Order: sequence, then C-alpha cells, then structure tokens
Amino acid sequence: MRTPHPRSRAVVALAGATALAAAALVSTPLTAAAQAGSPSTAGRAKPVPAIAGHQLVRAVGSPLTTEQCQAQWKIACYGPLQYRQAYHLAPLYQAGITGKGRTIVIVDSFGSPTIQHDLDVYSKQFGIPSSRVEVVKWGKVPPWDPKNADMTGWAGESTLDVEMAHAMAPDAKIVLVETAVAETEGVTGFPEMMSAEKALIDRGVGDVITQSFGATENTFPGFDQGDFSSLKDLRYAFKDAAAHDVTVLASSGDGGATDSTADGSGTYPMRVNSWPSSDPLVTSIGGTQLHLDDQGNRLSPESVYNDNGAGGGGQSHVFDRPGFQNGVRGAVGNRRGTPDISMAAAVNGGAWVYSSFDPTAVGWDVYGGTSEAAPLFSGIVALADQAAGRRIGNFNDALYSLYKHEGYKPSSGLVDVNDGTNNSYAGVTGYTAVNGYDMATGIGTIDASRFVPALVRESRHH
Repeated sequence: MRTPHPRSRAVVALAGATALAAAALVSTPLTAAAQAGSPSTAGRAKPVPAIAGHQLVRAVGSPLTTEQCQAQWKIACYGPLQYRQAYHLAPLYQAGITGKGRTIVIVDSFGSPTIQHDLDVYSKQFGIPSSRVEVVKWGKVPPWDPKNADMTGWAGESTLDVEMAHAMAPDAKIVLVETAVAETEGVTGFPEMMSAEKALIDRGVGDVITQSFGATENTFPGFDQGDFSSLKDLRYAFKDAAAHDVTVLASSGDGGATDSTADGSGTYPMRVNSWPSSDPLVTSIGGTQLHLDDQGNRLSPESVYNDNGAGGGGQSHVFDRPGFQNGVRGAVGNRRGTPDISMAAAVNGGAWVYSSFDPTAVGWDVYGGTSEAAPLFSGIVALADQAAGRRIGNFNDALYSLYKHEGYKPSSGLVDVNDGTNNSYAGVTGYTAVNGYDMATGIGTIDASRFVPALVRESRHH
C-alpha cells in the first residue's frame, strides 16, 4: 500500500512522549551530514526523516522561540505573528481586511477528528481569534484510526493546512473537505477530490480552494504513450472553478525539479512536474526560506526553499505554455512553467503547528514544505477577495500582467527572490533563482499590504 502523498513531507521538532515513533511522516533522526543541510527524502511518498539535532522524544508543551529552536535543533521555527510581520499584513488588518465574509476550502484525504479543537488551541496560543471549521465528509470516509499511518499522515497535513490558512486570514471561514481515498500517485484519490471540489463549487461554497497534494505527471496511465487523457479527464473541477470565479491553488511539490516514481520507491532521474500544480487553471505555489528574528523582522531577503527537500518547479510535460506566461517564455520555453509565486516552505524556518489527533503525540510540531506555502497563500487570496468585494477567481492573467507592467516596484507588492536553487537530493539539476521570473520561485514572493490592493486593481482588467 502506498503512503499518502500530501506535499508537506517534512515534520520536525516533534511533540509527544513517543513522537519519533508516532509521527506518521517521520522515521529516524537525520545523520550529522543531513542535519548540516544536505538534502533528504522530503516530498516523497514514504516516511521522511526529521531534522533532529537532539533526540526529540520529549513533549513540546508550547512553541519555542526562534532562538531556542536554533539552539536546540539547529533550525529556525516560526509562529503566525512572525509570518504576519514578515509578509507585512498589519496594514491590511488595521484597515479591516481580515478575510471576513470569505471562505477557504481545504481538501485532504481523511482529515482530522480534532481539527476544531486544534485550531482553537493554536489560535489561543498566539492570541488570534479562532474560526469555525466546517467539516465536509465526501464519500464513505473510514472511521478514524490513530494507528493507521496513512490517516495520521493526512491528519497532520490537514492540521497544517487549516492553521496556516487561518494565520493569514483570521476571519475567513474554513471548510475542510475529507475524502475517503488517499491520493498517492497517478489517478488514485483524485476522482474523489475533484468530485468534491466541483460539488462545493456548484453549491456556491468557497472562494478559494487550496490543494496540498500532487502526483507526478509521468505516473498517470497512458503518459508513456503520449496519452494524457487520464490526467486531463480530471480537470473538470478546475474548469468549473474558472466558470464560477473560484481561485484554485496547488503546492508545487518538495522534490525540486523531480518528483516521485509511481510506486513511491524513489524519484525520477530527470526533470518532471506534478499535477495539479502544473495545470494552467491552477496557481502554482512554490517555496521560499524566510530568515527572521523572533519578532518576524527580516534578517536577510528570502531565498529558495532547499533544505530537507526543495521547492518544486519546472516545465510541464502535459501542458503547453499558457498565454499568461508568454512574457516569461525565455524561462519556461514552450511549456507551462511552475511555480507562479512562492511563500514560506523551508524546514529551516518551518511553522509551529498544534495537533492532538494522535493521543500518543499531543502537542506542538514544526512543519515545512510547499503544503505550508499553499494554505498561507490561500489566506492572501481571501484577503484580496474581501478587499475587492468579490471573488478574484483565476488570477494568473492578472498576476503576470502585474509583473509585466509594474515588476518589482513597491506599488506591485511583488518581491523578487534571486538567491538559491531547487536542485534536488535525487541529483537532478534544478533551476536557479535569478533576477525576475524563474522556475525556482516563479515571480517571487509578496509584500501583502501592497500586493493585495495591486492584485485587486489588476484583476479588474482580466
């Protein structure tokens, strides 16, 4: 049986008395070389080592400061207030732009039985008002089993997704859709996810959908014969979203320029891409590494996420270059290029997350991966929807138009990332972050207080 393939494959600083044994996405501590920053198997459809400067078997009863994390585990760890400071959200909040009246839909296999409680604890810890999570069970979701590694893996993903979305848009409503079949590679799990998304769109539920999962394009049946129908037949939910002005996001992956083989036993020894991130109807969210102090002030500019995994990016083998990327054809060539834009995803600079779905590992963990970045950005979209007084929908045209016409002027809110590469641990040469668009971080990242009004302004023309 394959393990789940959510995009957040790196869990560190584990909570609970038997954390290393109980955490579904963690196996054994890294070697000293890996602790020093050499790539691991993050992003793979199998258990992933934790960064463990020490044997992390004691309960983490409350989040540590960034300084304490660096002293104990040789990594930085961040809470929502630091992310808010880093992405300059205070002016939006002060203007009443908090996501109120908007709904973020999160889709994950199996979900978490403690999601509302865990969000309440997370919010209280950081002094943030909590939000209601509406749980929608799609299909015959099996009873919760804390000893089932697939379920606990997806529960961790669900918790990360919900808490990160809430961190950015504290007053947005959150709908967690729990599907009954785990997404792995190829088609498996996608029919349930896509049918759930379409049903909610048709019911008018949700302004933005965030997806922290993906399957390597090459693993879909027929790919080797040039037949992409098994993948393209699943696009109906995204077409429906476009027709209803619903924004769809997807994590770009944690394997750098490569991704998992069909059986999850390893990675392709070449550049590949993953769907739904590669779909032109989706905005692909890549990963960066933040460098912050305890207050969230930037110590240096963001760089490419490439520690214990690497931000996914590269050319699609299925989709031609869409019109919105004509202005960056020099980078993407004739193919759809990913990512489009990026947010925090690095393990060294990961996010504190609270969970209690596993009674043997209740407490605080640190997560990294582009499935941190996608829900963070879903909160930004909810803020933009509120500011616009409408759904901005598929904003890829507006995003690339903003980049073309304003570039990195302060008025655009776009911030270039030009440090690092997404070379992967599989030995596949990735892409280097350069000035302007690249397939390591896309257009770059954002200053939210400027980006949100700029996106609203530009989206009026598209």
